[in-house]
Amino acid sequence: MGQWIKLQTPQGEISAWKTEPAQPARGALVVVQEIFGVNAHIRGVAEGFAADGFIALAPAYFDPIEPGVELGYDEAGIERGRGLIQRLGLDAAVDITRAAADALAAQARVGTVGYCWGGTVALLAALRLGLPSVSYYGARNVPFLDEAPKAPVMFHFGEHDKSIPPEMVQQHRDKLPQMDVFTYPADHGFNCDARASHHPESARLARQRTLEFFRKHLA
Repeated sequence: MGQWIKLQTPQGEISAWKTEPAQPARGALVVVQEIFGVNAHIRGVAEGFAADGFIALAPAYFDPIEPGVELGYDEAGIERGRGLIQRLGLDAAVDITRAAADALAAQARVGTVGYCWGGTVALLAALRLGLPSVSYYGARNVPFLDEAPKAPVMFHFGEHDKSIPPEMVQQHRDKLPQMDVFTYPADHGFNCDARASHHPESARLARQRTLEFFRKHLA
């Protein structure tokens, strides 16, 4: 079972949920939240990676502007979360990711995995920080696809995701042909079992591929 710790970052001290495997770690992961904060779902995602052998650290990215945010998946939560990511900005998110990775580096090789907004932060971690990363349905990825990657990145998208139409997915394949881009018969947020769009079969397959990616690149 994980616990809250304090993490020093360029944006100030923030909270982060950390959980560790019972066995020797296969690697360490910075788990990058959706727009809803480090809520019960994201803590559960971190626990799942620990069960599969990875140290997992989920920073509370919104703490520099509003500590302790945990939002639901209703319209009010979506609206509030969108406002928070605008206030935080992606540069600050990358700073926090770097600090989290540095905090884990003494224990194991580090990668990142991110969901929704966090999927774009995970992409930036591969492009700019050199961290092997898995990006789930990052709708904000496209402006960054011309940057030269410093580490491998894997992408997961839902084929019914209106926020990421097929032409956007294709840009990932065209501009980063060396990276794996997978699509699933699912909508946005298909990995999240707290959302109506949860698609268990797609989530299982994407997770299997994600674990294989990290076992390869963090070995």
